[in-house]
Amino acid sequence: MDTPDDTLAPETGRASRWDAVQPWLTLACRVGLAAVLITAAVSKYPPALSVQAVEAYDLFPPEVAQLIGYTLPLFELALAVLLLAGLATRYAGAVSALLMVAFIAGIASAMARGLSIDCGCFGGGGQVEPGETTYGLSITRDIAFAAMGALIAVWPRSPLTLDRALGLFR
Repeated sequence: MDTPDDTLAPETGRASRWDAVQPWLTLACRVGLAAVLITAAVSKYPPALSVQAVEAYDLFPPEVAQLIGYTLPLFELALAVLLLAGLATRYAGAVSALLMVAFIAGIASAMARGLSIDCGCFGGGGQVEPGETTYGLSITRDIAFAAMGALIAVWPRSPLTLDRALGLFR
């Protein structure tokens, strides 16, 4: 058989379906999550919008909220670049998943405290009318993004990665 031995399923002698699909699924998650992070980062400019969104959560002192507001878009862009390049793929996926968990915690906190705010995930942010909140949708969306990051962290092997080109991942 022309298939390398390391991709053979032991019980059948053939490559498993998962082994064939997984790299492409990981690539799709890398590109999709990077697109989300780029969109989120770009929509937070000018930085005053991001600061306003962070302040609306009422979780941090103003100085810390300002620091987060200014640095979060840059952090999101850096993660997106790593995911697109496939560099430190496992770690970029894990950090992306943890970032989404932090977003989920912030949104859940706002909901539990009865705040009526726009999450600011894709720009905007700040106070909204009580009927205009989308907490459930935002949490569900971020769970899906966290799952994408977790998949990348657990199964980082994919085509078109610098990790592979540099011999960092086999």
